[in-house]
Amino acid sequence: MVIYLSGGKTFGLIIIGKMKIITKEEANFMSKPEGTKVWYYLRDEYEIHLNEQIPSSTQTWHHHEKICETLFILEGELTAQWKENGQTKSQIVKSGDMIETENSPHTFTNHTDKIVKFIVLKLVPTGQNKHELIKNDKIVDE
Repeated sequence: MVIYLSGGKTFGLIIIGKMKIITKEEANFMSKPEGTKVWYYLRDEYEIHLNEQIPSSTQTWHHHEKICETLFILEGELTAQWKENGQTKSQIVKSGDMIETENSPHTFTNHTDKIVKFIVLKLVPTGQNKHELIKNDKIVDE
């Protein structure tokens, strides 16, 4: 906060950080051996990945102990598989669907003949419900 003096009165001005734009060319790119291209947008408190999974490919089974991983399917469809109570479950997910993997071992298979595009959001949850803050934190500027 910056304090200004004007006519004997003090007032504060909150300095808002600059908008950050990270282009696809600036993201960290990796082509994984199982056939997924990933653009990593790495931030201090979260990560966003843009994934393109090639036809007839399956990601490596994995899980997360501390992070929350959420996928949002942009184009195409995948078969999501996860292990729950010793059983393997599966469901087809398609454009517009969201998946929260929690800490379940999981994988995704592209059984189609088209590239599937999806976004992955990774963050470390605090256990606090921030729904109202997220929903209402918008100030209309004139």
